[in-house]
Amino acid sequence: MRILVVEDDVAMAAAIKRALHAAGVVADIAGLGDDALWMVRAAAYDVVVLDVGLPDLDGVEVCRRLRQSGVWTPIIMVTARDAVVDRVRGLDAGADDYLTKPFALGELLARLRALARREAVERPACLEVGSLRLDPAARRVWRGGAEVSLTAREFALLEAFMRHAGQALTHLQLLDAAWDFGYEHRSNVVEVYVGYLRGKLDTPFGVTSIETVRGVGYRLREDGGA
Repeated sequence: MRILVVEDDVAMAAAIKRALHAAGVVADIAGLGDDALWMVRAAAYDVVVLDVGLPDLDGVEVCRRLRQSGVWTPIIMVTARDAVVDRVRGLDAGADDYLTKPFALGELLARLRALARREAVERPACLEVGSLRLDPAARRVWRGGAEVSLTAREFALLEAFMRHAGQALTHLQLLDAAWDFGYEHRSNVVEVYVGYLRGKLDTPFGVTSIETVRGVGYRLREDGGA
């Protein structure tokens, strides 16, 4: 593996680098967020170990910028902060894992190996299909520049559609995505809520995004209705 360690504490960075080298891992060190941004684009890293508390850019902001620019290298956030809100911010920004200081180097190595097994595939924090944009963390949806207010059930249904854009989803798949087992599968609840989504996301904007697939269910067009 080749790892980028983004850590401004010189002693900590040196200790991590020594441990990685002892385990046969190639490691580069960046002490600033700005350095990390260009180094990740300049070399093929398997994983980035990213400290949250950097002297220039916050580690969460570094992660967010990398994801926004299309860099999907696995990232493990490392910080001395143990508040839940800090972990949530990092993960919602696009991080793949989180480790709180102090930590055992053996655990860091194990987490790095696990992350290195993942492909650097696109996994954005926000979902975008055509002019539709959905932010799972903020629970907000937009059609173009206009924000659309959805109920919790409508939001869950739309998220299922957007995560599988272009695919025909059965009634059962949509029920599993947005309803618990208490709902009767013969119910027309899916049809009703698809109608709600069309009324909020399509009709006001003069577009068609959710198509009926006869004998199967529904499909969100890959262009999101453009």
